[in-house]
Amino acid sequence: MRDQPFFFRCINQSCRREFEISQKLYQCPVCSDLLDILIEHPTMDVVELKKTFHQRRASNDPLDLSGVWRYREFLPFLKEDLTHVVTLGEGNSPVVEAPRSAEYIGLSRLRVKHLGWNPTGSFKDYGMTVAVTQARKLGSRVVACASTGNTSASMAAFCARANLRAVVFIPEGQIAFGKLSQALDYGARTLQIQGNFDAAMGLVQELSQESELYLMNSINPFRLEGQKTVMIELFDQLNWKIPDRIVVPGGNLGNSSSYGKVLMELKELGFIDKVPRITIIQASGADPLYRTLVTSSRELVPVSDAWTLASAIKIGRPISWKKAVRALDFTDGWCDVVSEGEIADAKAMLGRDGIGCEPASATTVAGLRKLMTLSRSSESEVSVDPDEDVVAILTGHQLKDPEYTINYHLDNLYEHAVYENLLVEKWGKLNSTFANQPIVVPPDKKEIIRLLEL
Repeated sequence: MRDQPFFFRCINQSCRREFEISQKLYQCPVCSDLLDILIEHPTMDVVELKKTFHQRRASNDPLDLSGVWRYREFLPFLKEDLTHVVTLGEGNSPVVEAPRSAEYIGLSRLRVKHLGWNPTGSFKDYGMTVAVTQARKLGSRVVACASTGNTSASMAAFCARANLRAVVFIPEGQIAFGKLSQALDYGARTLQIQGNFDAAMGLVQELSQESELYLMNSINPFRLEGQKTVMIELFDQLNWKIPDRIVVPGGNLGNSSSYGKVLMELKELGFIDKVPRITIIQASGADPLYRTLVTSSRELVPVSDAWTLASAIKIGRPISWKKAVRALDFTDGWCDVVSEGEIADAKAMLGRDGIGCEPASATTVAGLRKLMTLSRSSESEVSVDPDEDVVAILTGHQLKDPEYTINYHLDNLYEHAVYENLLVEKWGKLNSTFANQPIVVPPDKKEIIRLLEL
């Protein structure tokens, strides 16, 4: 008999072993596969709970002010556990109309949910508040992550609030300064590993097994429990009118995995009677999930030399790929890839809507535009209707990587990349279709009036 209505379960269909949630586990100790957190929900009055969620928006209780803990009935914590909660007022990210981007894609309407409005500027805060709360509950003193930027910034901030030691493993020279500055500012011990993200991830996983380090990457099931509340918050904001399609960038695949999990939960509990299709978009130089799916491989097809200027998704061996495949299967979803040029132009188009985002976020608009073009082909397996109700998830703030934006508008995107000449040779010159270059003018009013056509 379990002492709590929450437990770990291995996702491997031939294993499916269950473990107490009080254990420090990230993977199944029997078969090493990923773990889910299962919640044995009591009988719920769906209508009343939806009303409660809505009413909590007007509350000043710290738990209700959080766009994660507001939906605590879906989180693996007892009422008495809530004294451990570490919150920075995360969540509450807006849903914004993007008419110019919709026209660019070929959709009648596009809305974006901008997770970059979180305390540390990215979606990671949704998961980190839950994972750090669990670390505090377990009595952990030191937590760690491998990161290309956003995870380290979020973990460092929440650990500062919880008075926990934070250790960050980052690939040397492969992190945007806007993100690195956050980890340093929040007091994290930052180790630059000579290697790529996958090398850093391997190290932190081994150390978490061999020492008291508590791992904070998305292999930790508590991270995904927090991230899944993005969908509950979105549906709450839309008054439970469920969109046709949710589009999300694909890096380590924690977001798409968590969204698939909560959609299964919401459907089973009767909160939704319609399931939106999840569409995952990867960069063409960092597309392991896409390669896996198009080759019908039973194992991940990794990308050993993953590369993209959208550094947040420059991951060649994503931890959560099996859960992402499960999400696509459940939602009849799709995965595709876009080029560096398509990402850059889509980011500029979102800017024309007054919506700034980091490069990885713009894969959503780039991917939708590509899929809309493909859907007009009779040979395409993709079908996107111009009148679909689509919500694109933007994962990070524009100021996470301001150099990228500046270099795009100066029509020199490779300038801050290492090995510029090799990149041009491999990927071709990137042309900034919507460049908005600053203009040098003399301090002459007549010349300025002429220039501005006033």
